[in-house]
Amino acid sequence: MTARTRRFVILGGAAALAAGAAIYRRTATSSSNPPSAEESEPVEWETLSQSPQITVPTPDGARLAVWDIGDPEASTVVLPHCWGCTHAIWIPVARRLVEAGYRVVLYDQRGHGATTRGTVPLDLVTLANDLAFVLKTRNVSEAVLAGHSMGGMTIMALATYRPEVLARQARAIILVATAAANMSVGTAQADRLAARVMGSEFLSRSMRSSRGHHFVRGTFGHEALPSHVDLTRTLFADCDPSVRAGFMRSMSSMNLLEGIASIAMPTTVIIGSRDRLTPPARSQQMVSAIPGAHLVTLERRGHMLPLEDPDAVTDEIIRSAKG
Repeated sequence: MTARTRRFVILGGAAALAAGAAIYRRTATSSSNPPSAEESEPVEWETLSQSPQITVPTPDGARLAVWDIGDPEASTVVLPHCWGCTHAIWIPVARRLVEAGYRVVLYDQRGHGATTRGTVPLDLVTLANDLAFVLKTRNVSEAVLAGHSMGGMTIMALATYRPEVLARQARAIILVATAAANMSVGTAQADRLAARVMGSEFLSRSMRSSRGHHFVRGTFGHEALPSHVDLTRTLFADCDPSVRAGFMRSMSSMNLLEGIASIAMPTTVIIGSRDRLTPPARSQQMVSAIPGAHLVTLERRGHMLPLEDPDAVTDEIIRSAKG
């Protein structure tokens, strides 16, 4: 295994991304200390995370788990999440948006959380089609689409494979800690090896071990709450290994640069200066490809921006929503 492959495997836990609801309802079980003030969230977290789940069947037999919260008549924000995670990563931002008067639509991506696997390939075309299906079934129009990591790739895949849907149902895009291309770990052989590692039960067991937090610590910025790190690795370990591997293969070979060059709506790209999984050069690449795109860099932050700095991410979403 090359050094670059090892780096990707270690950082691969990043996209598990800290399962927001649990993070904000309890501290990590490995700590005997009470939560600090910055780790505590008001009781509204619990109410938000327990909003009724809507089950949306897809044509291939999958069942998408969707949450539609806030004022149904308000401006809408849709939040696709990252690889290996669930909609819960967005709860810190979703609560702030609902409190600011917005409608928020969240859903679990294909094979993640409460959404089932279905029969179609685990690739970015499928994620684009799923997002289009959510927008249609929830009657979403004039929405701000904000995606984190693989969620950002989902939005860019929509622009590439379903551009008519994007043009018809969205008004602005926020791409958070993500990339449009160049996610290969080096060679085709290295990519296959990395996907096999991601798809192994051994990795799941290792991440559940007492040293499992080492797999994900590098995906955070300068400061990381222990509860975020511990629960990140737990969520990634619990994700179906075949789902982890399938989407990793798709991300390794993706190139959405041509598709995103046709985006004709306000687009903001947000990156953490210490993001090692989708580093700032990837954001610069997207900004160069998307006409008029605006770059926001959050200093000292890493890849986990919806958790690390939900205030800054929310502010950018609201700015885009207000136009």
